[in-house]
Amino acid sequence: MDIVIRGATVVDGTGAPGYRADVGVEAGRIAAIGGRPTGTRTIDATGLVLAPGFIDMHSHSDLQVLADPEHLAKISQGVTLEVLGQDGLSYAPVDDATLAGLRTQLAGWNGDPPGFDWTWRGVGEYLDRLDRGIAVNAAYLLPQGTIRLLVIGWDDRAPTGSELDRMREVVATGMAEGAAGLSSGLTYTPGMYAGTDELVALCEVVGRLGGYYSPHHRSYGAGALAAYAEMVEVSLRSGCPLHLAHATLNFPVNAGRAGELLSLLDKAIDQGCDLSLDTYPYLPGATYLSALLPSWAGAGGPDAVLARLSDVDIRERIRLDLEVHGSDGCMGVPVDWAWIEINGVRLPEHAHLVGHSVAESARRAGKPPSELVFDTLIAERLGTSCLMHVGHEDNVRAIMRHPAHTGGSDGLLAGERPHPRAWGTFPRYLARYVRELGVLGLEECVAHLTGRPARRLRLSDRGLLREGYAADLVLFDPETVADRATFDDPRRPAAGIPYVLVNGTPVIDDGRPTGALPGHSIRPVRSAP
Repeated sequence: MDIVIRGATVVDGTGAPGYRADVGVEAGRIAAIGGRPTGTRTIDATGLVLAPGFIDMHSHSDLQVLADPEHLAKISQGVTLEVLGQDGLSYAPVDDATLAGLRTQLAGWNGDPPGFDWTWRGVGEYLDRLDRGIAVNAAYLLPQGTIRLLVIGWDDRAPTGSELDRMREVVATGMAEGAAGLSSGLTYTPGMYAGTDELVALCEVVGRLGGYYSPHHRSYGAGALAAYAEMVEVSLRSGCPLHLAHATLNFPVNAGRAGELLSLLDKAIDQGCDLSLDTYPYLPGATYLSALLPSWAGAGGPDAVLARLSDVDIRERIRLDLEVHGSDGCMGVPVDWAWIEINGVRLPEHAHLVGHSVAESARRAGKPPSELVFDTLIAERLGTSCLMHVGHEDNVRAIMRHPAHTGGSDGLLAGERPHPRAWGTFPRYLARYVRELGVLGLEECVAHLTGRPARRLRLSDRGLLREGYAADLVLFDPETVADRATFDDPRRPAAGIPYVLVNGTPVIDDGRPTGALPGHSIRPVRSAP
């Protein structure tokens, strides 16, 4: 064997009880479980748990995994596969104009790395770029908002028949080139302009080609349960499996309502909906600051948004939607600026805003909060990111117990103080919710993070610890594993994860990154449309 892992407690990703065994790795595969294999190298795993590598079902590493392919944020927490293209907005498929708009719109999520090579346009070309060398494996979802932008532009209207046909063609092509499914961001322009029938029409193609639909639906605040119900309707009507992105209930209006959501989901499963979901184990959310604006303010794209923010009368209309009526960008809930914390800026002159709520910074500046927000967005050309302190611990705990649950970091890696979930989601599950609180058992939690997501992705050789499977593996100490990333210091690697292997190659070795880049794109095998 190339590597023998000696004396570990094997937790295989099925939820079955762990057991002691030696495991041999050869040619990137799990070659032996049990017996007494010998190898070129032996790792003493006494006291450690050996599990399949963790699968991040909701990642925003689309640019950062290329700009920094060693990807310490993810390998240090045991992630060996992540799913990109989330929330309906990413960078393929595009043309030149679409890409230019997305680079502006998504700078608050992903940054806009200087000197970056943007030479791809199609999904296959983007996956080819991943295959030049990355530390982890990566799957990709077709971003519905990007596809709408490519075909229709920034217009807030229904598609014509020919436009809908064209979007369906783009979806079919992207699936044939290796996408795992389709994502939506239905509180983000322009994807939020799509109606239910439009989503059904696209998901029909996805389902027929073996993919799944992963929506960030229309509200996690006011009307959240109706928004979840709409996604179930899309799935049942289209025949497309459904994976609910960061499936939680936020804002004061949803305190203590997880039971209602879980009843809705259980009923959908009983009706035949092929349903799964992911969550991250934190209370605040994170996004780009301009996402809070009402959808009508986003029509026409970034330049149109900036023009509206520069018009005194329109600014007042936007303020009323945000602070009085509850904009659809803010989930239908009137914003409390004490909830909104700026955590990333483009310009050095705005660095003093980072780490403070909009309400606090506005008081210091002696101006209304909305004016501070609008002026900052104009100066930064929408490149500002924020945290939203709107979650509920009881909802988080209840939802993660559901048998359809998987883990997803929703991790944004750019900005001065990114949400610590990008560096801490998976060890936090094991430390806080297994060891400290007992919300999940160890074997159950590992299944949530490995076998279940692999089943949603229809992976036949990953997500479980079985002979012949890819050697995506993590060794962790169940007594010391912990997230160390905090909101004040969000880029701290996890503790208690000394070894991580991707395709049989160590990327974390005795607690240190190796610099190896053994990862590649994960592409389902499909015929051309």
